[in-house]
Amino acid sequence: MADKEFRKISGLGDKNAHINVYIQNRPSFSFEAQQQGLYPLQKGEIYAIGQACGNGWRKVFNVYAKLLFPLLGHFNGVDQRCSTWQQYRDEELLQPGSHTALWFTPPKFEQSDTLHIIMGRTYAKSLNLPNTLEWINQEFAIDLSQRIVVCPYFDYRQLSNHKILFMLEIITQHFLKK
Repeated sequence: MADKEFRKISGLGDKNAHINVYIQNRPSFSFEAQQQGLYPLQKGEIYAIGQACGNGWRKVFNVYAKLLFPLLGHFNGVDQRCSTWQQYRDEELLQPGSHTALWFTPPKFEQSDTLHIIMGRTYAKSLNLPNTLEWINQEFAIDLSQRIVVCPYFDYRQLSNHKILFMLEIITQHFLKK
C-alpha cells in the first residue's frame, strides 16, 4: 500500500468505540484499508504490527489490554468473554465489536458516553484541550465534563503496573456508571 493511502487511516478499532485512546505517532505498517477513517483490526493483526514495528508497539497494545481487561463489562457493549488480558488483546482489542479505538488524530469530544484517554503529558499539552482539565499529579489529569483522562505513554516504564492500578482507580471513581 502506498504511504499516501496509509495516511488516510485515522486510527485502529471499532467505529462504535466507548473507549478511545489517542497516541501521537502511528505504526509504519501497511494496512489493507479500503477507505479513510478507522480501520478495524482482525485477529492476528496486533501480533503482525508488533512483529513489523517492534517492541514499542507490542508494549502499547499490551498496556492497552492490561488497562482495559479489568474494566470489561463496565462499559456499554463491552463484554467479559476472555479469561486473561493476553487473550483479550489477541481476540478482541481494537477489533469490530470491541468498543475500543486507538486514534492517530487529535480527539473530538462529540460523544458524551465515550471515555477519552490521551497518552502522554507532552502530547496532551500540544493539543487544544478544554481548560477544565485538572492535573491530579505530574502524570495524570482528568476532565469530568469531557470524560478525558491524560496518562503516561503506554509503555511499561512510563505506565507501570502500579500506575495502571492508579489509573483504574481514577476511571472507576470518576467515569463508571454507579
